[in-house]
Amino acid sequence: MSSQAISTRVVLLAGPSGSGKSSLAARTGLPVLRLDDFYKEAGDPTLPLVTGSTDIDWDSALSWDADAAVAAITELCRTGRTDVPVYDIATSSRTGHEGFHIERTPLFVAEGIFAADIVERCQSLGLLADALCLRGRPSTTFRRRLLRDLREGRKSVPFLLRRGWRLMRAERRIVARQAELGAYPCGKAEALGRLAAAAAGRCRTPAPAPAPVRISPAGD
Repeated sequence: MSSQAISTRVVLLAGPSGSGKSSLAARTGLPVLRLDDFYKEAGDPTLPLVTGSTDIDWDSALSWDADAAVAAITELCRTGRTDVPVYDIATSSRTGHEGFHIERTPLFVAEGIFAADIVERCQSLGLLADALCLRGRPSTTFRRRLLRDLREGRKSVPFLLRRGWRLMRAERRIVARQAELGAYPCGKAEALGRLAAAAAGRCRTPAPAPAPVRISPAGD
């Protein structure tokens, strides 16, 4: 790995599926790397299953290629360009590759539900400007996620309903886990403020230790 000084940093934007990561990232005007494009393909023997089910657990970090994502982020920070897979969620397959360029931009966003899982690695490599976890009401996230997934035809309706119910009940635990991994939990307004601070060159502050999470039987 080159010893050349790194002039570009990344903001990792995590959060539950449907929390609004993509739309918030687009509002920043910064280049956005879609970390969901680094999912493994259907048929990969290492894909995990939902406990007690034959469904693939696409919400487990084991369904995602963290090494490839970190390598792409590293290359972007060092050279301003990289090659990324084009992933089709409906078929769970990579349909090709494309070049991703940020040129001399000093900051870019990498967003996805597994972004928090690479916070420590990006920080140890000197690549991290900030790490955020979007949070909101689980019921709102459920509606937003389901409408998006139905509109885009991501999976079958029964699968989407099973997954959506499971994620709504687990959402607060998901946010707590991402906070433990180093992503700062916040709403959209605060996230935009921290992104603006990162763009201005101000360093990130460590994520606070998460408060104990109480989960009601309904998950909301």
